[in-house]
Amino acid sequence: MSDSSPLPPVRLHPEAELARDALSTPLLSRAARLARWAGPDTRVDAGGGLVDEQVPAAAEILGLTGDEAAADASEAWRVALDTGLVEIADEDEGTVTAGPDLALLTGGSPHDVLAVWQGALETLIADASVPDLDGLEEALDEGGELDFAQLQWDPEAEAEFLDGVLANLYLLSVAEDGPADSPVPLPALAASMIVPSDMGEPTNDVLEQVSDAMMKLDDQFRLLEPVGLVEYQPVDEALMADTDEEPAAQVDDTDVSRYGMVRLTPLGLYGLRARLLEAGFTAPAVGDLADKGADALLDGTATFPQRAAQAETEQWLARREPLAAVRELLAAARGLDAGAPLRRLRCQQALSLVGAEAEPALREVLDDPELGGLARVWLAEHGASDVPPPSEAMIFWLTVDTVAAQLAAEGNSEELRELVEGLAQQHSGFFTAAWRVDHPSTADVLEAMGRLHPDKRIAKEARKAAFKARSQHGG
Repeated sequence: MSDSSPLPPVRLHPEAELARDALSTPLLSRAARLARWAGPDTRVDAGGGLVDEQVPAAAEILGLTGDEAAADASEAWRVALDTGLVEIADEDEGTVTAGPDLALLTGGSPHDVLAVWQGALETLIADASVPDLDGLEEALDEGGELDFAQLQWDPEAEAEFLDGVLANLYLLSVAEDGPADSPVPLPALAASMIVPSDMGEPTNDVLEQVSDAMMKLDDQFRLLEPVGLVEYQPVDEALMADTDEEPAAQVDDTDVSRYGMVRLTPLGLYGLRARLLEAGFTAPAVGDLADKGADALLDGTATFPQRAAQAETEQWLARREPLAAVRELLAAARGLDAGAPLRRLRCQQALSLVGAEAEPALREVLDDPELGGLARVWLAEHGASDVPPPSEAMIFWLTVDTVAAQLAAEGNSEELRELVEGLAQQHSGFFTAAWRVDHPSTADVLEAMGRLHPDKRIAKEARKAAFKARSQHGG
């Protein structure tokens, strides 16, 4: 995934709601309880972790029992330290004090709370990148440093792998044609990191790599779930049982959910978007443009999928008086630059969201060569009377403008192919007149029509018309 091309826009929940979710996550709530529990008698070791004799008391405060109680309590303490809920008061004495961020959990803004939670998320993601280090003592060199080669562990590669997985999960979650709120099967997520996009049938070696990645991700998502990043259904333990053993019960081998299912939570979407922005990605959120001008709205939504563009435009319109908003949109839609056709298409889509109160603004541009066509379309759709018919020149100009916008928005899509076929079928002399249209995109549109039309004779006509258009404009 390139950090130069924008990601699809995400629809985030309100920060107040996300902050409540953050406070209720098991990990942050435990960290906060330990920060409030810590007092003058609390002692930490040189690394800032609770000394061994105090871990049982911490686990008891958190109501933790069982084999993992000590590890979970120690993890909660580390999060409290990393997020500034507690601070080391005296390193020599190993004493601690309440950190400045502890008060933010009760007295700060939702954004403050989310910043603390983001710190907890970073701690957990860093931890999830560290595998179980069996043979840790044997991997220490003479200077007490870890020999990563002996452990067969590349810390940078492990971190990049998890970052890539989380970025792919984010992309799947925000894509307009993605799984939406449905969980993603773990094998599909693992394959997205391992299987080349141009590979047909995966080899046995690749399938084995996918299986290994799946098991790694199973451990990592189990660790990340308590911070509220994901909702996770782990891999069925029966799949990892000894194959010589008889299964305890009949299982359905076709049930993909047995191989693990993961879904980003609303809080997780917020957290991963923040990480992507920090890494330099363009990761828009619906609502980012609501307070900006119409020019920013039309340019910004130019690359948005249709539903996201509509949601963004609805928020933009909701903050403005309708007639003034329409006038601003129309003014921003003007232009003969390469992006202008797509701006006018987004403007036309925005106009479909306003009612009859917009009519005066549309009538004001009836004689405008760039806006008169779309104004007539809107007025006709709203049953307005006394609308002058468009000239033939305006009809052809609007047609070229519309196809140019569709090309910019969708490329050589099936919808555009159908539009091209319809135009050629409805107007027998279309190409004879179209090459004369005084529009900057005329030649490009005619070339596209020649490329897209399935009829070789008509496609040839389109290409000839494109050549004439270029010759007319000295191209």
